[in-house]
Amino acid sequence: MPLVQITMLAGRTADQKRKIAKGITNVLVEEAGARREGIVIAFHEVSKESYASGGELMSDKGSNPQPK
Repeated sequence: MPLVQITMLAGRTADQKRKIAKGITNVLVEEAGARREGIVIAFHEVSKESYASGGELMSDKGSNPQPK
């Protein structure tokens, strides 16, 4: 039973998460031979104040942080 945990900034819609879950599930079924009903995906959403990248809080990087 694959368990996929996704940590991301809060703010995605239910529809976006639905599409992400479906896409990841499809890949695990097609590429790893996993049983669709056995795949579990957990979304962990964090605030910009609780997430840092490159030593900086995301809240300090502006509203649309871009990867460097």
